[in-house]
Amino acid sequence: MAKKKQVKIAPSILAGDFGKLADEAKRIEESGADAIHFDVMDGHFVPNLTLGPKALAAINRTTDMFLDVHLMMYSPFDYVQRFVEAGADNITFHFEATEDVEDTINFIKKCNISAGLAFCPETSESMVPQFLPLCDKVLLMTVHPGFGGQGFIKEVLEKIRLTKEICDKQNLDVDIQVDGGITDKTAKLCLEAGANDIVAGTYCFTAPEGMKAAVKSLRGDYGNQ
Repeated sequence: MAKKKQVKIAPSILAGDFGKLADEAKRIEESGADAIHFDVMDGHFVPNLTLGPKALAAINRTTDMFLDVHLMMYSPFDYVQRFVEAGADNITFHFEATEDVEDTINFIKKCNISAGLAFCPETSESMVPQFLPLCDKVLLMTVHPGFGGQGFIKEVLEKIRLTKEICDKQNLDVDIQVDGGITDKTAKLCLEAGANDIVAGTYCFTAPEGMKAAVKSLRGDYGNQ
């Protein structure tokens, strides 16, 4: 059986103030989080536009934190090198966005960073197992990608459980990440189902007691295990 993995928290800077990216990156750094999650949307794969490589490079100049890039865009292969050069430490792209899944994973790894593969909520869990041995991370979206502030889709919990079972049976060292509608309550459900990598935007950036308290609450009882 695979050993228990460390719980990681990655606030999504998508929920921050785009006019103060350096300050927002510093907030995340001071919160005790493990990474900055950086969402990229192309206006085609998802109906929204966000930040690009130049914004990532600007953030990279202000922090030494792990930069976890999530590409919600078609033809992700064509953009890998630009985000690597901008400072990405991990690049996750969508299974639904390309027919060149294996080639894209391999290219990301050749760039000496980790590679992740994301799955939309409606994508069958049967699509996940074949790619697990190739990935460093699998992102199981708990909302429909494209906008922050959506409600958590509980049906994805079963997909998390099945993915964790496969990783344990095959002794795979793969982070299981979740993203969308994450609060302290939904994070607990995801961690119990087998996830270990939690992305939260709105919850972290709007927490009344501050981001540090939000990050701690997301770790819950799992933080010291």
